[in-house]
Amino acid sequence: MSAPVSISDVSGVREALSILGLNGDVDASTLKAAFRTAVKAARPDQAGGDAERFRRVIAAYRLIQAHQPPRPALSAPAARPAPTPVLVLSPMQALAGGQVEVRLGARTVRVTAPKGLRSGDYLRLRRGAADGSDLYLSVLIRPEDGLSVVGDDLFMTWAVERRLMADGGRVEIETPVGTRSAWITADMAAPVRVRLKDLGLPARGSRPAGHLFVTLEPSSDVPSAAEDLLVRFTRVWTQERLAA
Repeated sequence: MSAPVSISDVSGVREALSILGLNGDVDASTLKAAFRTAVKAARPDQAGGDAERFRRVIAAYRLIQAHQPPRPALSAPAARPAPTPVLVLSPMQALAGGQVEVRLGARTVRVTAPKGLRSGDYLRLRRGAADGSDLYLSVLIRPEDGLSVVGDDLFMTWAVERRLMADGGRVEIETPVGTRSAWITADMAAPVRVRLKDLGLPARGSRPAGHLFVTLEPSSDVPSAAEDLLVRFTRVWTQERLAA
């Protein structure tokens, strides 16, 4: 049976480094690589190996390990900051403002959102935090009911009778702020989009008023202008009025 390996088989760190083919201070990865190379070459069951040298290589490795400074303890990961509460608005709420409910942990708070907020803005809620300090809500505007917001501008689609799209003319569009007219020319290249100036989000602070961009979609289900006038006429002129 071979004698047990002891670090006393090596006189000191300098000799241990020499046995492993090292010189001076080394890090753990360098020490491990040198040990693997030296111990493989010294194995007595391999050609050129030697049992005594094999024992001294192992002893040298253990001695150097014993004299290496301890690794610093891993610090606990820093606690992640609590996520910023989000004030989610619809495009109409961003356009006109109003009361919005916000969930703050176990609490539900009703917040008054001024008109003209943009995604990325922050709304300060005085003494809204659990410790009584001010709370800042991050604003996010989500698409809803066919309306979406990008920056200062509103976007929507509107169905238009195919013949009008082909011939051109005046288009009546029901916008969030009422009916507006726009003129299109014949056979415009798709997608046909018109801009209604200053009908986007209202001006707020340094941000100017946005615009409303309406994408016109051809549709066969929309009544023509003449058909629309006929429908209005029949609603107003009853049989009694015609007979009068």
